[in-house]
Amino acid sequence: MLTVCIILYLLSYIQGVSSSTTQTKPKLTLDECFEYTTFPFIRFSPDGQYLLYQTKIPSWNSNDFQNILWIYNIKQQKKTIITRNLHKSIKPQWSPNGQWIALFLNKLPANSSVHNQYQRSMNNYPQTQQYIYLYSLSTNDLLPVQIGKDIPLAFTWSNTDLSLYLATINTQITMDNNNDMNNEEWKDVIQYRQNKIYEQSSIYRIVIDEHNYVSLTKRSLVKNVPFLVGELLFVLLQSKLLITSVSPLIESLEVFEIYSIDLRNIVSSPVRLTDDESLESGLRLSKDGTHVLFLSRSLGSGRKKFNDTQARLYSMNLIDGQTTRLAQSFHGDIYDYALNSYGGLYILGQLGTEVQIYSQESLSSDLILHSGWNGTYESITVSNQNNFIAFIYSSTQNPMEIYITKHMDELRSAQAITNENKLFTQRSLPQSKTYQWKNEDDHQMIEGLLHYPPGKFQAKNLPLLVLIHGGPYLGSINRFLPDWYSWAPLAATEGWLVLEPNYRGSSGYGDKFLNNLRYRPLSLPGRDILYGVDQLIRDGIVDPLRVNIGGYSYGSYLTNWLITQTKRFNAALSGSGVIEFTSSWGAMNLPALLTYLMGGFPWEVPHIYQNESPMYQLDRVRTPTLITTGENDSRVPKSQSYMLERGLYYRGVPAKLITFPNEGHALINNPWHGKIKVREELKWLKKYGNQS
Repeated sequence: MLTVCIILYLLSYIQGVSSSTTQTKPKLTLDECFEYTTFPFIRFSPDGQYLLYQTKIPSWNSNDFQNILWIYNIKQQKKTIITRNLHKSIKPQWSPNGQWIALFLNKLPANSSVHNQYQRSMNNYPQTQQYIYLYSLSTNDLLPVQIGKDIPLAFTWSNTDLSLYLATINTQITMDNNNDMNNEEWKDVIQYRQNKIYEQSSIYRIVIDEHNYVSLTKRSLVKNVPFLVGELLFVLLQSKLLITSVSPLIESLEVFEIYSIDLRNIVSSPVRLTDDESLESGLRLSKDGTHVLFLSRSLGSGRKKFNDTQARLYSMNLIDGQTTRLAQSFHGDIYDYALNSYGGLYILGQLGTEVQIYSQESLSSDLILHSGWNGTYESITVSNQNNFIAFIYSSTQNPMEIYITKHMDELRSAQAITNENKLFTQRSLPQSKTYQWKNEDDHQMIEGLLHYPPGKFQAKNLPLLVLIHGGPYLGSINRFLPDWYSWAPLAATEGWLVLEPNYRGSSGYGDKFLNNLRYRPLSLPGRDILYGVDQLIRDGIVDPLRVNIGGYSYGSYLTNWLITQTKRFNAALSGSGVIEFTSSWGAMNLPALLTYLMGGFPWEVPHIYQNESPMYQLDRVRTPTLITTGENDSRVPKSQSYMLERGLYYRGVPAKLITFPNEGHALINNPWHGKIKVREELKWLKKYGNQS
């Protein structure tokens, strides 16, 4: 009997310790949420002995983000900072022999963005000397190399460690044209289409003097091209440069293509290699140098040549121009890819809410799914020498870090080499699960993620926040990325059950699932979401009197629509969303997307533009709505948010509009703006979210 009592006592003690340990793990706070570190870039050195990676963290005192470049010695397991001021968008590159790392430092003002650097007046741009910096692995020095006064866009190494190719905005042509337009006849009047003359680039060959790095010894012009350059890639076997064309204004996807420049005959015009009405990116050469691989994402085809909108992977034969789709059996969205030393591929592919690693050894072979952790593999790189694999991984229960493994079949035993987000492992995070329901109109199954408040997993009768992702060609996935856009973990920590629905148009569910969005861009996914709320209520999971909704970008499109369709939502959060499609089509920098989604131009299908616009049904709205927008938003003009606020104001519906200066569509310039946005959204939910 005494033995039984001792055992019961020990069991009770162990349970008590376990309970107390769980309870002592504090909840995540608003301030902590915005201390999260992300990893925008990872890449092995050519000899596989080093890993180069970037971290991005908020710098509160400077009202900016700090981009830090690190180098990690794999053998010594030691990391060193190269710079704390890495360029915001141009990624560093290893030289062919691994002697150097070439990089740009951030010279733009804190309120600049990738888009508005193209659009600023060249007359006002300071014509100062620009530098590309070389980090020496042998001396650990960061050496500046003069490259002229033009604004850099992209670069690539040649086949040696002493020369590279650089694309810049063609400042001279731009200034000459600006001078012509600012003559006595036109004064300061701007001619819109002619003013877009700044979208031209110059491509130079830079030869580095190994005896005097700070002196620009040779900079020779290769070619002027009539578009902005997005990426550059040197092809040794054919002595060519491959380039992608880009534009800040997406009126037609025909602007975005891949071209080649023959370096043996630079007088000849660039040769256009693609004609596919999609956005090409991620150019990489095959191991034998005969093919270029690239990711392609369509936003819808005007010519109906390609109708897929999920990202796909292609290989182009540089000899005959034949293009072949890789991973043809994969029906989801491709996030990233890497070439292994055997000539095969590792592919990061999204199916449903998971992003996992697949491999394909040849064009004819099937994809192989590698057994790893549930969650999201965000980026991947492979060493050609020792076959080490590095990747970025997170899940709803595991904050983002960088991992390294020696073999793909040992993914589950990969070791983390960073510990930047340790704080989040010490907090009680929400538990999440997938949730499925049916759209009763057409019986399509819809899926989403449910995030439960800490300690309330599988609880019933909870207050709900429907948090809708943007895109629309994106998806809510199993990862941990708390920020101003995907703040479900913080909302759940504050007591809300959060549903992130992957409505029609979301990636990861096949091309048909995406294409169903056309002609019904709001009404169809809106029904998908409402049926999900109905099912949660029927299952007893949600309190029907405490239901709220919100989203950003396309998530706000749907939020604006849904508050005109039902009065069930207590509060709404509308971030940079369209309220009237015709005016948005005329002012946004992505009209090609609306043209495709609606099935034509406003004068061709005016009934669709009007029927899908929330503006014409604002008389039905009763939901208190908080509205946020960036003052410089060119993707969804701020006028849309002002229209929504004015309409709700005149109707007597509680509404508040907050604008963020010097921000575009994404709040990426000042970390305070994202924090303030979420802070005020939480206040709005607290004020209105529990009122029926």
